[in-house]
Amino acid sequence: MPTRAKAAATTATTAPTTKKAAGATTAKPSAKPSAKPSAKPAKVARKPNDAKQLSNGVASKKRKADDEATPEPEPQVEERKAKKTKTVVAPAKPRAKKSTHVEIGKKVNDAPAQVLDIYVFGEGTSGELGLGSRRVNGKKRIDVKRPRLNDNLSAKSVGVVQIACGGMHVVALTRDDKILTWGVNDQGALGRDTSWDGGFRDLDGENDSESEDEDDTGINPHESTPSAVSDEAFAPGTKFVQVVASDSASFALTEDGRVYGWGTFRSSDGILGFTENVKVQLTPMLLPSLKNIKALAAGSNHVLALDHKGNVVAWGCGQQNQLGRRIIERNKMSSLVPQGMGLPRGKIVKIACGSYHSFALDKDGCVWGWGLNNFGEIGGQGADNGELLAWGRVDGYQVGFELDDLDKDNVIFDERNNPRILMKPTQLEGMYPFRPTPIAKRGANMLPGIAKISSVAAGTDNSFAVSRDGKVYSWGFSANYQTGQGTIDDIHTPTVIDNTAIRGKRIIAADAGGQFSILVGVADGASKTNGVNGINGA
Repeated sequence: MPTRAKAAATTATTAPTTKKAAGATTAKPSAKPSAKPSAKPAKVARKPNDAKQLSNGVASKKRKADDEATPEPEPQVEERKAKKTKTVVAPAKPRAKKSTHVEIGKKVNDAPAQVLDIYVFGEGTSGELGLGSRRVNGKKRIDVKRPRLNDNLSAKSVGVVQIACGGMHVVALTRDDKILTWGVNDQGALGRDTSWDGGFRDLDGENDSESEDEDDTGINPHESTPSAVSDEAFAPGTKFVQVVASDSASFALTEDGRVYGWGTFRSSDGILGFTENVKVQLTPMLLPSLKNIKALAAGSNHVLALDHKGNVVAWGCGQQNQLGRRIIERNKMSSLVPQGMGLPRGKIVKIACGSYHSFALDKDGCVWGWGLNNFGEIGGQGADNGELLAWGRVDGYQVGFELDDLDKDNVIFDERNNPRILMKPTQLEGMYPFRPTPIAKRGANMLPGIAKISSVAAGTDNSFAVSRDGKVYSWGFSANYQTGQGTIDDIHTPTVIDNTAIRGKRIIAADAGGQFSILVGVADGASKTNGVNGINGA
């Protein structure tokens, strides 16, 4: 049985390093680990049964390069060379092709229907923003300072209904059951062929006079342009309800509870594999052991799946105990097989992942947490119901507090006496998900009294909160413009994102990758009553 320790529910979290995009800003020095990873799920806290906050609060994200040594990216799997046949033989009668498709089962999930507008900002040197490889109206495809409507994902012609950010790639689901991908495809995370024989240019010299086409940025157009994954691997008539993305893999959940995936998982040694027998899965593959799945959640290199009976399985890399079970080194490939853990059977209603840790919410409103805890990301005791809480790393204002305002009894300091970790989940002033209470106004761009929060999201070192009236607040590390505030300076406290692209629009959710972020809004003319928020299917 898992050990049980009372603690609090979660919103913002952090994690150790994974690969970074070229040109990413070097991060601040790291603090010494403050706690050992939790190998088995521990009971964290009581929360209200309305669990929308949890599923939005933690998504798979990248760490800055100072937190933990990171393996160098492995080269892509080499293509097999076709063997030349010397003997000429008469053509044989075509043999009936064996079908690899499965029968569509009983419906267990509802597909999202609300069409969304997609706004992007932040780093884009590897095509993560999905803006393509060419300038339009002179606008750059990288270092987008404030939210920009992605015309490649037009609500009218494309119709995205759900989207998920990986570390350096993105997966989106459309209303006509297409799965679109874009970004880095080093280990097959896009699930499609993106080979390109074009050259590459220095993005800092985009106006190079030697270029024949000044609008060509030199980014791989097949990676930077949202394109559909082939449906050849999917059963005829398959309808999708959710997509999730880890650092180097992607997964899609169907209406009848099956799961497809592609890409690979990485460990500290490099590529771990996709299954026990497949190193890198370049195209979608059905995961046969997963049935009647209701929801997925992805960390940097692990995935959780919740079934219709309230049970959870996990698979991927378990080096930081994020799988909730002990992984023996000599048998580490078994971690790639979805297996259960020490959670209450049949009682889980929501799941969520940080980069290297995991959470589950049970029917009684208790939050369970396990995995890496070196920055206090699993949380501690001391939360009341109806509060929006933040905890974890603080040196980049990740938790949304002025450092002088933190209770020193709840903070771990480094050797220079600088605050590094907020151990206790602490209420963000003015942000009330369930029980609004008036507070004093804090300035023109700050929270105006009460913000009734409907969803939250945590990036690597930045965070978002979306209010019920369609406004979005951001704070934290902003070196690559990933806060959407138009600056590379840290945003100390929750601040409204306001520019012409989203002004007057109804934003309903946010998500973040390694050094980029995405907002989703209700498309003009679309129904505003659908409860789907468009991020990770929550």
